[in-house]
Amino acid sequence: MLQMEPRMATSFSVNSPNVSATKVIEGNGIYRDEPVVEKSSRVDEKKTGGTKIASLLLLNQALATLAFFGVGVNLVLFLTRVLGQDNAHAANNVSKWTGTVYMFSLIGAFLSDSYWGRYLTCTIFQLIFVLGLALSSLSSWRYLINPAGCGDGNTPCMPTSSFGVNIFYLSIYLVAFGYGGHQPTLATFGADQYDEKNPKEKSSKVAFFCYFYFALNVGSLFSNTVLVYYEDTGKWTMGFLVSLASAVIAFLSFLSGTPRYRYVKPCGNPAVRVAQVFMAVVRKWGVTPAKADQLYEVDGPESAIKGSRKILHTDDFKFMDKAATIKENDEHSPKNPWRLCTVTQVEETKCVLRMLPVWLCTIIYSVVFTQMASLFVEQGDVMNSNVGNFRLPAASMSAFDICSVLVCTGIYRQILVPLAGRLSGNHKGLSELQRMGIGLIIGMLAMVASGATEIERLRHIIPGQKTSSLSIFWQIPQYVLVGASEVFMYVGQLEFFNGQAPDGIKSFGSSLCMASISLGNYVSSMLVNMVMGITARGQNRGWIPENLNTGHMDRFFFLLAGLAAFDFVLYLFCAKWYKNINLEGSGDMEDREEHNVNSTEV
Repeated sequence: MLQMEPRMATSFSVNSPNVSATKVIEGNGIYRDEPVVEKSSRVDEKKTGGTKIASLLLLNQALATLAFFGVGVNLVLFLTRVLGQDNAHAANNVSKWTGTVYMFSLIGAFLSDSYWGRYLTCTIFQLIFVLGLALSSLSSWRYLINPAGCGDGNTPCMPTSSFGVNIFYLSIYLVAFGYGGHQPTLATFGADQYDEKNPKEKSSKVAFFCYFYFALNVGSLFSNTVLVYYEDTGKWTMGFLVSLASAVIAFLSFLSGTPRYRYVKPCGNPAVRVAQVFMAVVRKWGVTPAKADQLYEVDGPESAIKGSRKILHTDDFKFMDKAATIKENDEHSPKNPWRLCTVTQVEETKCVLRMLPVWLCTIIYSVVFTQMASLFVEQGDVMNSNVGNFRLPAASMSAFDICSVLVCTGIYRQILVPLAGRLSGNHKGLSELQRMGIGLIIGMLAMVASGATEIERLRHIIPGQKTSSLSIFWQIPQYVLVGASEVFMYVGQLEFFNGQAPDGIKSFGSSLCMASISLGNYVSSMLVNMVMGITARGQNRGWIPENLNTGHMDRFFFLLAGLAAFDFVLYLFCAKWYKNINLEGSGDMEDREEHNVNSTEV
């Protein structure tokens, strides 16, 4: 059937995924289609949702991150000092583990959007997270830390049993599964607490992602200072127990907000909807796509995707309009979504396809970012520290990130937004795409600084030792640059992918940011293996050998800088090509037009 002709009616639609029906006043004044309002409706907005309850989720984020980094921040040293792995092997294992953490975010997002909803998904994955931390504490105390206090850089640990090692690996991958599945869902659940129809709450929702990232770094600061000190001095089990306690408190704080959360019901399996679109396109491959006003869409303000707003038609990926093109046999038979899809369903698939090129361009940046948890730590571990066992790399990783969030966010809101508004005519300032581009550039500069530091470190090698006399404070510039790039890139990503994702795949949008980190870690591991395979031949020990004084890690950093520069060029083309999602009746057409203008000026 064609799009239905407009009825003589006035409709009051609440364009929110929290409303499952709309009140319509017929021409004769009779009401019909009474709204079915869920807990998150505006009727209850004073009792549920809002900034206060979202702050509880920020607390959960800070405590959960503290627990996660209690395991992750020193994992590379645990593998080398306690399990006896070499530097390259340990760096690769950390990259793979970190990549797995964020790859699990896709699983959490899928379950959240499709079946469980945000609240239940967060609850289940936090339980798994707590279990993993409990096992890591048990395995390190019972099987790995022998004798007590070993692994401090001075006292070697005795050979460990394979059973203990397997339990430890099981525990850290449970941590990865729990934390990874929890993160994107928590970010989206926090965004759900704000009503976009309320101008004040809409503004607060934009700021929420900055505070979400800020909470992450506040949590990691404690891990990178106090917990690092405990673990670096051989008190590994104590560090894991503190992480466990933090995770338990985080979980209990999350549950305490249960009566006041705003809830959004899942919208069904998005993978099935996307498959239906492509199947319908294949079945109608020889059909000429109909004009926009002749494509199939359900009548009324409600979308065929339960709980999702309608998406207006766009002209890109024109061939996909075949799925919504009506043939004669479609008009006389029940509507089969495997043969005929609505415009909204087709546009949902288009939105995913439009986001993917931008997302792929963020993977190289994640390769840059992951060096903080691997090669930066190994580099700092063989430099001269004037603060004893307190490692500046671990502490500065969070401290500089927090300073960057505060400074860069303040500069962005107080200086860059007004300045960009005067120069471009856009009162919103820098768009998400522009901020991500700036993050790529700063990330590239961070790798240049890292390479320069390594060159200088090699000039101050202490003969006969694996260390260098160069002060560890030479690492400050590279951490400052990575921290600043993080703010522009990852906060921009969270806002971009969550804002551009259709209602039915909001958690998927948030998970793309974390999946980028995941693939970045896998690519980093692949690059390390390739570089060592090429450079470690014959008498050459390669760029990243066990003894870094005999290698050329600086060349690896410069290689990453070159890849980041090439990636930035590709990103410019993708950003210029990108078009924003166009939701029906969203009331922000002007903002979308300004955003699209900014996309072409990245």
